[in-house]
Amino acid sequence: MTQTSLNQGITYAVYSDGHKGAEQIFPFDLFPRIIPAPDWEKLEKGLIQRNLALSLFIKDVYSERKILKDKIAPPALIFPSHHYSEEMRSIRPKHDIYCHICGTDLIRHSDGNYYVLEDNLRSPSGVSYVLSNRDAIKRTLANAFRWSSVRSVSEYPAELLATLQSVGPKSEERPSVAVLTPGPYNSAYYEHSFLAHRMGVELVEGRDLFVENNFVYMRTIHGPRRIDVLYRRIDDAFLDPLVFRPDSMLGVAGIMGAYRAGNITIVNAPGTGVADDKAVCSYVPAMIRYYLGEEPVIPNVPTYLCEREEDLKYVLEHMKDLVVKPVDMSGGYGVVICDRLSKAELEEVKQTILHDPRNYIAQPRMALSVHSTYIENKGAFEPRHIDLRTFTLMGKDRPYVLPGGLSRVALKEGSLIVNSSQGGGSKDTWVTV
Repeated sequence: MTQTSLNQGITYAVYSDGHKGAEQIFPFDLFPRIIPAPDWEKLEKGLIQRNLALSLFIKDVYSERKILKDKIAPPALIFPSHHYSEEMRSIRPKHDIYCHICGTDLIRHSDGNYYVLEDNLRSPSGVSYVLSNRDAIKRTLANAFRWSSVRSVSEYPAELLATLQSVGPKSEERPSVAVLTPGPYNSAYYEHSFLAHRMGVELVEGRDLFVENNFVYMRTIHGPRRIDVLYRRIDDAFLDPLVFRPDSMLGVAGIMGAYRAGNITIVNAPGTGVADDKAVCSYVPAMIRYYLGEEPVIPNVPTYLCEREEDLKYVLEHMKDLVVKPVDMSGGYGVVICDRLSKAELEEVKQTILHDPRNYIAQPRMALSVHSTYIENKGAFEPRHIDLRTFTLMGKDRPYVLPGGLSRVALKEGSLIVNSSQGGGSKDTWVTV
C-alpha cells in the first residue's frame, strides 16, 4: 500500500524535530475496524447533540454571554484563550452557524464505553484519508467488501458541498464555493486539494483572491469571479492582514470587511477556536445541560483544569498517574504521559504547569482499546491502541455525521499517541448496516 499511497500523493508533512516539513506516507492498515450499527446510532446521536451545544455556546460567547452571567462557565475560561476573537462580537454569521465542520476525537475505554477526548473546531483534518482508505480497501479486498454490509462514506464530499452552499450569503442563488489553502507546503495540502477536487470547486491561495467594494473575487483568465463561501484551511491569525497579523502572506486583505457586510461566508467562522480549547472541552457536558436541557449521550474523559486551585493541587500530587496536555495544541504535540518520566522530568513538567496553569489540563491515563494491526517490520499482526476521529457537518438543514470516521492507530508498541505527526497510522472504519 505504501507505493500506491505515494503515487496518489496520500501524504502529510511532519514539522517535528529532524523532519523539517518532509513529506511522509500516511500508513494504512488493511485490517478494518468494525463498529456495530447500534453502537454507531448512539454515537451519532451524541455527536449531533454535542455539536448543537457547542454552536450555541460559541454564539452565546460572542453575543449575550448568558452562560458566563449564569456562572455555568467562568469568564477566565474564555477571554485568555488564544482563539477568542473580539472581532466576532460585531459579526453574526449566516443562520448563526459558527462551526460548520467539527472533528470530535473519541476513545473506547476498557470498560467498553466511548468517551470524548477532545473537539477540533478550527480546521479538523483527516477526512480525506477516510475516503482514500475506503477506496483502497475496495480495490484490495474487493470480494470481502462486496459481501459486507457496510455503510458508505462516499457521499461526504457531496454532503460537505451541500453544507457549504446552504450557508451562502444569498440563499436564493447557488453560491460559488472555494477552498482556501496556505499552499502546497502545508501539512494537510493533500486534503485541501482532495476535497476541492471531489466537490468540484476551486482550490485557491490568498494571492488568488481580492476584495473590492466588500465583495470577494477570484482571479481567473476570464476575469474576476465572485466567491460566496470560503472553506478556509488557514488559522484566524493569517486570514486578513488588515485585522489580524499584518505580516500574513496567506490571507486576503479586506475579507473580514466583506464578511462583516454579509457578502461572504467563512467556514468555519473566525473565533470558533474559542471552543477548540481543551479546557473549554471539559465544560461541554455542562453546555449540553444548559442549552439543550439534556444529559450528555457521550461522556467526556475526566479532565482536571490546572487553573483551578483544587485541580492543580490534585494534578501536582498525582502527576505520575496522569497525562498532561497543553490546551491549544493539536497533532499530539506537547502531550506528556507522566508515568514514563523520571523524577527530574516530572519536576520539570510541574514547573512548566506552575508557570502558566491556564495553558494546561490533565487527564487520567485511559486504557484505549486495541485492535489487531499488521506491523510491517515484524511481518505479523499485533495489538495496537486506536482512537476515532469523527466528522460532523452543521449547515442550514439537517446535520450530517460521516459514518465511522478515521480510526487512528499508534503503530509504536505500547504508544498511546495515535496522531500521524507522531508516527501513527490509520484503518478503514466499517459501520455495519
